[in-house]
Amino acid sequence: MELRQLRTFEAVIEHGTVTDAANALGLAPSSVSEQIRTLERSLGVDLFDRGPKGMRLTGAGERMRGWAGRLLTQAEQARREVAGGPPVVRLGALETIAATHVPAVLARVAERRPGLRVEVRSDAARDQLLAAVAAGDLEAALLLDAGTGLGDLGFAPPPAPLGFVDVEPVPLALVAAPGHPLAAAPRVAAADLAGERLLVNVPACSFWLAGERIIGSGVERVRAGSVTVMASWAERGLGIALVPEFAVRDRLESGALARLALDAPDLSLRLVWRTDRETMPGLREVLYAASA
Repeated sequence: MELRQLRTFEAVIEHGTVTDAANALGLAPSSVSEQIRTLERSLGVDLFDRGPKGMRLTGAGERMRGWAGRLLTQAEQARREVAGGPPVVRLGALETIAATHVPAVLARVAERRPGLRVEVRSDAARDQLLAAVAAGDLEAALLLDAGTGLGDLGFAPPPAPLGFVDVEPVPLALVAAPGHPLAAAPRVAAADLAGERLLVNVPACSFWLAGERIIGSGVERVRAGSVTVMASWAERGLGIALVPEFAVRDRLESGALARLALDAPDLSLRLVWRTDRETMPGLREVLYAASA
């Protein structure tokens, strides 16, 4: 088993086909196929099911995915420590919060540990970030959740030893166009929203899940897209939207949107990591800085 085979294995997973993985790696497709076959022979199992639509991981391939990430990470750590390079921590973050909350974390890390480099990867999908932490592709990730346990918002965490700390509350706002009939109501209950159109993204979205908890399933869901799109559609009277307050604060202050007086509990900005990797150089500094 060689590191280059593991990198090729990860590339095929990421890109889905041998041809696309070869293009990404700058290799011939035949070379990629041979490296995968050699890796499979060394393990004595098939890692992929080959089909007309691409490569799909087998059960053994899913197990190997986590090992490949950890082995490549450890190899990179060894290279940096032996060469005397600065430690690097890979931090994932939801795109929704990458621009608003990550800079403060990076500033605190720079203050506590000037020589530590943090590489940030943003992603629209929480499940992708959690899978990357579980597989060792990321050291930690910032995401949105609720309750006292990981996944209490309504998603299933991957089967890995994951720890978390709540960094700060993230207030939610139910918004609508200024002329909405409920805009002037002193208090709005979930029952008052019957017949409304709730603008949403995908079912796995944190704000879709929050809407299920706070509003229930009796309101029509209308797929709009990102938080920005949801807010823009709400501003034009196409429905109501449950979004993070920070994303619409300017529109609320300017009067472009109205906040409906629904009691919406805060979400939590939650930092997640593998507890069996806490001793990795630099990770504890990131954990301390994020929770400071």
